[in-house]
Amino acid sequence: MRITPKTPEVRVPRLVGLMAVDARETAEARGVLLAAPDRPDFHRTVVDYVVRQFPQPGAEVPRGAVVTVWFDLGDAEGGAGVREPRPPRPPSGGLRRELDVPGLPFEVLR
Repeated sequence: MRITPKTPEVRVPRLVGLMAVDARETAEARGVLLAAPDRPDFHRTVVDYVVRQFPQPGAEVPRGAVVTVWFDLGDAEGGAGVREPRPPRPPSGGLRRELDVPGLPFEVLR
């Protein structure tokens, strides 16, 4: 844990990309508190990653100020999206069109 000098103002650390446990430790070391409106069990959250924060990194805030972090992008902000095939599909053929249809793996001798 890093001890910061007892100044009235501190800089907000960059928390985006950190796991919840690391974000809590970093915030504590820098002299700010964390709040997560999308995680009521934030104190037990460990491996979720921070995707957004307010105030922005580098902002000067009073020591003990609350930095709000979010772990979920939500429906309106993107993310991985739906993973289903979308038209137009690639044309059929490809290697299947160029290679002979495979026969038996071994030749039968009589």
